[in-house]
Amino acid sequence: MNLNQITAPSLDLNLSIPFYEKMGLNLIVKALPHYARFECPDGDSTFSLHQVSQLPKGEGITIYFECEDLDRYVEKLKRRGIVFEQEPTDQAWLWREAKLKDLDGNQLILYYAGENRLNPPWRIDNDKV
Repeated sequence: MNLNQITAPSLDLNLSIPFYEKMGLNLIVKALPHYARFECPDGDSTFSLHQVSQLPKGEGITIYFECEDLDRYVEKLKRRGIVFEQEPTDQAWLWREAKLKDLDGNQLILYYAGENRLNPPWRIDNDKV
């Protein structure tokens, strides 16, 4: 099994599409007003937006985009006008993360984890479980 797509809610795709294009995603499906799909610049995964009449209540969703050269990529996005809530910061779980919200308030985290994404020091040995 392989996770290949995440869909996030959006109130207005006409506003959200340019935001995600500015983030570096490539628009591949534009079925306005209800749906848009992007391909990520690296790998085979896709990301889509689905129009909703009301955003979810509470915490909502958090979407992680992995960036090989996180600090450089964040600086590039800031030059494009993207505003971050948190600059790239080393985390206790051995990832480096920068945080921002999209226009609908969805939490986006750009991160780099390297080997620690799949193999943190505390990884469970499934052969013993």
